Amino acid sequence: MRIAVLSDLHVCSRWMPLSKIAGLVEQANAECPDLIVMPGDFLVGHLVGKRPIPARAIAEVLQELSAPLGVFASLGNHDWSDCPEASRNGHTRSSVEDAFEGVGIPVLNNRNTELKQDTYLVGLDSAIGTGTTRRPDARHDPAAAFDGVPEGASTILMAHEPDFFLDERRRVALQVSGHTHGGQVGAFGIWATGPSRYGRRLDYGLKRDGCRNLVITAGVGFGGLPIRLGKVSEFSVVTLAPTDDANSEAAP
Repeated sequence: MRIAVLSDLHVCSRWMPLSKIAGLVEQANAECPDLIVMPGDFLVGHLVGKRPIPARAIAEVLQELSAPLGVFASLGNHDWSDCPEASRNGHTRSSVEDAFEGVGIPVLNNRNTELKQDTYLVGLDSAIGTGTTRRPDARHDPAAAFDGVPEGASTILMAHEPDFFLDERRRVALQVSGHTHGGQVGAFGIWATGPSRYGRRLDYGLKRDGCRNLVITAGVGFGGLPIRLGKVSEFSVVTLAPTDDANSEAAP
């Protein structure tokens, strides 16, 4: 199974305009993935010179993504903290969820779906929400997200923040996350905002804990300043293949 992972788009008219997102869509479709997942942060956050773009306009571009097993999203912290609609409704619902669902992109907000027989995709809401890494406004609900997933099923998890990988050692074939920007979080790639409570243990790339696997993508957009050092803008393509390990259904 080939999975395209698009995270941290942080769409804005100056630094990450819709034209660039349209190009990203073309590139992702050209990879012919079986599944496309987008683990959050579509809205722009703290960025010098930002000019936000409404979630509706973002969704209209992303609706051109295509994959046989589907295109799915989950929410990141900026989809709450920088959503004008959420601010007006007491952070009960993000405009991202409404916009994406409106164009046929399911948002797995603490819920799951069966992709094919015995293979499930689980989506967690942001573990930070409108808070910070150290003082989160946790919106994720693991019990609800995994409810109904059969024991022993092959499971792929979308979780914007990677910390869940070590917070709860749930057995999943693969967790995909973003949030860290691969180290580009503020001026000159300094980890000024402390994106993970586990520091460099969960910074970027493929991480393993026993038979469990985590892929953290550096993402597309910017945080702080529109500068990337060492980690360019990217989307990731992960291939899951069967393994002979009796303790694991698949490995990237």
